[in-house]
Amino acid sequence: MFNQNLVYQRLGCICDAVNRLKTLSQTDAKTFPNSIEAAAAESYLRRALEAIFDIGRHLLSRLGEKEMAAEYKSIARGLADLGIISPELGHKLVQMAGYRNRLVHLYHQVTDNELYQILQHDLQDIENFLSHIKAYVDF
Repeated sequence: MFNQNLVYQRLGCICDAVNRLKTLSQTDAKTFPNSIEAAAAESYLRRALEAIFDIGRHLLSRLGEKEMAAEYKSIARGLADLGIISPELGHKLVQMAGYRNRLVHLYHQVTDNELYQILQHDLQDIENFLSHIKAYVDF
């Protein structure tokens, strides 16, 4: 069985990060680049993504799917394959895994403008993850 406290704690981290990202999304597009808001957005996005994949890794390993829990993209695929999240969200999570790797390993290539676009168009994907996981753990 999974550790419900761990999952709920990580869900709380994600909710907090999304709320802060929503606030940052209200920053004017012209002032966002090279601002403290851009740096904060990068940090909160990375935290949210780390928590997403921590939850996924935990659930998959507890379900005996240790191979699926080994790598970020396989976590995304595994959650979808097991029906914990929808196939569409699984595809989005694969993309998020790639972006997480950019934030951590290729951080010097991440631009403030792409972060701003994520704030404007992609936070709903993280909220969808929250809904799917809450439905799964509360089942």
